[in-house]
Amino acid sequence: MAEGSITELVPAEPMPALPDHERHSNVPQTLLEISNRIATFRSLDQQLIVLVDALAEALGAERGTLFLYDTVNDELYSHVAQGNINREIRLERDKGIAGYVFTSGESVLIDDPYSDPRFDASVDQATGFRTRNICCAPVRTLDGETIGVAQALNSRHGTFTQADLRLLEAISQQASITIQNTIYMQRMEDARAQEADFLNIVAGVASEINLGPLLQMIINAITTLLEADRTSLFLNDEKTQELFTHIGQGLETSTIRIPNSVGIAGTVFTSGKTVNIPHAYADLRFNPSFDKQTGYFTRSILCVPVANKEGKIIGVTQVLNKRGGPFSAEDEARLKAFTSQISMALENAKLFSDVQAMKNYNESMLESMSSAVLTFDDELKVVTCNSAGTRIMKIAEEEIVGADAETFFSGENSWIFEGLKDVAENQDTMNVLDASAEFGEETLSINLTIQPLTNDEEDNLGCMLMMEDISSEKRVRSTMARYMDATVADQLLKAGGTEILGGASSEATVMFSDIRSFTTLSEELGAQGIVSLLNDYFTEMVDCIADEGGMLDKFIGDAIMAIFGTPLPHEDDPDRAVRSAIQMMQRLEAFNRRQEQNGKRGISIGIGLNTGNVVSGNVGSPKRMDYTVIGDAVNLAARLESATKQYGAHVLISEFTYRGLRGTYRMREVDRLVVKGKTEPVAIYEVMDVYGKEEFPNVVDVCNRFRDGLGLYRARNWPEAIREFEAALKLHAGDKASQLYIERSQHLIANPPSDEWDGVWIMETK
Repeated sequence: MAEGSITELVPAEPMPALPDHERHSNVPQTLLEISNRIATFRSLDQQLIVLVDALAEALGAERGTLFLYDTVNDELYSHVAQGNINREIRLERDKGIAGYVFTSGESVLIDDPYSDPRFDASVDQATGFRTRNICCAPVRTLDGETIGVAQALNSRHGTFTQADLRLLEAISQQASITIQNTIYMQRMEDARAQEADFLNIVAGVASEINLGPLLQMIINAITTLLEADRTSLFLNDEKTQELFTHIGQGLETSTIRIPNSVGIAGTVFTSGKTVNIPHAYADLRFNPSFDKQTGYFTRSILCVPVANKEGKIIGVTQVLNKRGGPFSAEDEARLKAFTSQISMALENAKLFSDVQAMKNYNESMLESMSSAVLTFDDELKVVTCNSAGTRIMKIAEEEIVGADAETFFSGENSWIFEGLKDVAENQDTMNVLDASAEFGEETLSINLTIQPLTNDEEDNLGCMLMMEDISSEKRVRSTMARYMDATVADQLLKAGGTEILGGASSEATVMFSDIRSFTTLSEELGAQGIVSLLNDYFTEMVDCIADEGGMLDKFIGDAIMAIFGTPLPHEDDPDRAVRSAIQMMQRLEAFNRRQEQNGKRGISIGIGLNTGNVVSGNVGSPKRMDYTVIGDAVNLAARLESATKQYGAHVLISEFTYRGLRGTYRMREVDRLVVKGKTEPVAIYEVMDVYGKEEFPNVVDVCNRFRDGLGLYRARNWPEAIREFEAALKLHAGDKASQLYIERSQHLIANPPSDEWDGVWIMETK
């Protein structure tokens, strides 16, 4: 830049051309006048304007300029006035005539600037001004430090002389004292203003306790304080070992997370040392990928660690792109001072955020609980009550919070207050199970727990009461006990209804029981008679099922379906089912005797048992659900119950139930059959323990004859088989199974089967 175009401070009335000896006849007087003129102004800008005007006047120059050195930016700058506009001009400190004088410390007289290689004529060409000659001298303090350059352009007397140069040096030296003092004073005032702003910012930050707004305040403050483009404040997440920021000023991303050992921020966090990078892309630690993602261009970076009062690094502050150049040592000092002041506020806010999160978590947890939770202070006044508490006690929150426990828990509930008082005095936990309490004119069954509240110093803070309403559970237990043993109902409730009553696949023994000739019986007894009979009959049968831990699945008209092994399995479920069937037949015999004594007709039933894999769960629609079991094992049990009529048996069990038995029972195999809808044969057995001597005489001999006859039958020796079955009939004429096999054998003699016949009977009916 050409010095001839930098400053244009021309006196209002140009001085007349004077001979050289007249212009320099009284130098001391000239210096004194200039000093007095400068001293009348306190502002540095005003003093510089006066000084430039005075030196141009004293040297008879067309233009004058005074450059001062900016130690922060390493530049020469000049505040100039052009009309009513004040502007600042800056030069590199070693460029042009002014730069040469500043760096060399030598004064120069140049009569022909265009022939001097140090001169830059580009500005002359741009403005139309032509620099003819230059007089330039360094501005030094009393201790010899060069703080600027004074320059006069184009002498009105032709050329500048050595006397002009000496006068310029004298003016510069004289003015430097005043200028330096003013600079010091201005710096002190600026420092005081900055300190006041700094303290105001710190005070504002320290008063904020919420982490989000605090981070925004800090970021805004640092961005303004350091005249930067962007600021990010990263805090360390000790759980994830990540640096995170909620806010990155100027970025679209509201939350950024990076590993706490990666990049510039990670380097500063792990090392605890400040990093000041004037040119980001020239530093290998800088990762430009984020710039590529956002379209931002990072020029300079200042990153300092944030430490708490114990010296532990809790995060880093990163500032990008200082306006006007790289970040200086002064910027580092100011940022370190600021972060040291706000670190405690950050920790407090982070702690408050953690406490608030924990409070919200606890409140959410309390609100989600189905049990009432109340807290009391040391005077036993209600402090908090969750929504379950207001629901169970049928009261609004504003009516109970602040209430006195003795007043609230009175009358039938006074025992609760006595418990609170006892816990507060003795600091012991109190547990009460299945107690009664009255709320809203309704008596509830509750489980109650009261425990003391203390701090780390064991000071009494009050009590906490937890109340569980078990009224519904008791009603459910009472209802379930109608369908299963009360012990089983309790176990179901303790184990958790939704898990056990949900869909599940398991092994169980299924029982079907049905009344013979029920249609005829209904016609004889009529509607009221048959209902009365069924109620009496079902009462007896259900007790037999419950005695063995079975679960009544449903009544199907006159039929009963029960399950042994689900929802709660036992190791001996097949035995339980067989014992239950035997007991049902015994109870039915006693039931029929009472019926005969009352002049009523007795009934006969058939029972089928099968063991296998079933699917259990709630089946139905949203409007009506039933807990039941489904599967092939269920169907086979129903087919066996139906088959009891064909074989004249009371209880038939499948080979699967037979193989699962652990106890000893009197059994006989009656057939191998394929039930309707299936292709694989199943061996079936008749339970003989259900018969008394009168109903089934000679049971042992009959079973032996039947077993031998069945062997001959399957060996295709049907004539000999008939003789064995006839012998069994002579021992017990009512053995329908023996009569059935005689008829089958006679049919097979008359109609011999194919060679593939294996003795399996195909059941055509359900």
